[in-house]
Parts: sequence; C-alpha cells; structure tokens
Amino acid sequence: MKKVILLLSALALYQHWDTLNNWLQPTQASRQSEVVLYATQWCGYCAKTREQLAADGVSYREVDIEKDAAGNAIFKSLGGRGVPLIDINGTLIHGYNPQAMRAAY
Repeated sequence: MKKVILLLSALALYQHWDTLNNWLQPTQASRQSEVVLYATQWCGYCAKTREQLAADGVSYREVDIEKDAAGNAIFKSLGGRGVPLIDINGTLIHGYNPQAMRAAY
C-alpha cells in the first residue's frame, strides 16, 4: 500500500512539475514590478526609456511632469531635477540607464 501511495505521489509531482518549479523559483517575468516613469513628451532620453521598457516587456505607468501638477510634485519630492526619472519598486534611476533598469526589475 505504501508503494502505491508513493508511486501516485511521484506521478502527481511529475505531472505538475512546472507549476511546482514556478512556485519554488519565480522567474523574472512572473514577479510583478511597479515601474513609474517621470518624463516629458519632448525628451529624447524619455523616448529611449519608453522603447527600452517596451523591449524588455515591462509594463509601466508614465507621469508627464509638465501636464500633471501632482506628478510634478512627486517628481520633485523624489529629488528629480531632470528627466527621465524611473522609479522601479522604490529604486530611483536618474537618466537613461538600461543596465540599472534591468538590474532593478
């Protein structure tokens, strides 16, 4: 009887190995990142940052600091003096820096 239970447990584990593995070791894509991009429409480095986020498949929220007064206040409170300013889970990246962005996702 013990052998049958052990065999059935092993079979169930084998059938659901992918689910179990994702639960034990979440991948980069399965982790949720909160990304906020403080930018302007005319900024070239902001456009490059948008392209980089899209290429990396990262969803983000964009705040135009020229059109959103509340967003501008948050931008300034975070020490923003230039755009782009990227907030990735509390990690602030000043300027366009793809390596720092990927490290923070």
